[in-house]
Amino acid sequence: MTAKRQGLQTVVFAQSPRIIGSATIAGPKEGESNLGPYIDKLVPDPLMNGLTPEKAERKLLYQACQDALARAKLKEKDIHLFIGGDLLNQIVSSSFCARDLGIPFLGIYGACSSIVEGLGLGALMVDGQYADTTLVATSSHYHASERQFRNPIELNLQHRSTNQWTVTGAAAAIVGGHGQGPRITRATFGRVIDYGIKSPNDMGAAMAPAATDTLYRHFLDTDTSPGDYDLILTGDLGSIGQKLFSHLVKESGYTLGAKHMDIGASMYKPHQRAGAGGSGCACSALGILGYVLKEMCQGKYRRILAIATGALFSPLSYQQGDNITSIAHAIVIEP
Repeated sequence: MTAKRQGLQTVVFAQSPRIIGSATIAGPKEGESNLGPYIDKLVPDPLMNGLTPEKAERKLLYQACQDALARAKLKEKDIHLFIGGDLLNQIVSSSFCARDLGIPFLGIYGACSSIVEGLGLGALMVDGQYADTTLVATSSHYHASERQFRNPIELNLQHRSTNQWTVTGAAAAIVGGHGQGPRITRATFGRVIDYGIKSPNDMGAAMAPAATDTLYRHFLDTDTSPGDYDLILTGDLGSIGQKLFSHLVKESGYTLGAKHMDIGASMYKPHQRAGAGGSGCACSALGILGYVLKEMCQGKYRRILAIATGALFSPLSYQQGDNITSIAHAIVIEP
């Protein structure tokens, strides 16, 4: 077994790549949310001055990338790889952003887990000395996601209590081998898990087993337990998935207690009518690159295990009666 692997699914970054610059941007609903104070830039119009939702999402993603580059005091020519993904067909938001950036592009699709998958891959590239710097970014948009995965919002269909609200926003991070910033010390890449869930209106329940599987494997691979972390963060399970996750974790022999926070369940305030909570690629991205990094810089956290979850389905697979398979990836972030 290579020295950089730990157990079956975890890799150790000997060089501890750092997040040397990051940026978050979101819409007005997110600005009013619990995480609003941690978002760097808010836009008053989620359609970005009359653009379509899809084109507005591209603009959000590109702006997040530019802001992250500015914070790291770098230009596009200084970045060796752009790693990006989103929810739309053929990850068009990321590919059009890559066109405008002009940086060599690795497109990924982990659904809402894309930010952690990207950070893990970016850290692999830097730690393996295949790149000095990588730009990792992802985005989502409420209107665009509803139109693609469920129904256009113009139909004004009644949401179910298990529905989650896709976060409108984007986030980007520069991962480099030199400079200042939080370190990415480990990554546990998850397996695709099928718990037999079929409803696209209950994605939290579909993703909770994947989050549990990755958490359990991370603990086994690294010989750690909840006591070794100040915070264990899950991506966008929402209130429904969070309850199932807590139950499954207990069945696995662990109790997380107050150390667990789910970004989806924590995102919106009750009066914002977001159903079971937030979701979308931007949900975990805003939580990790916004809330986590800012609180870590203030000294609140020293060691965080961030697990982002993704429902790997499409309208095509759902219409053909397939289950909603899910995946979860994890990274450890330290000062």
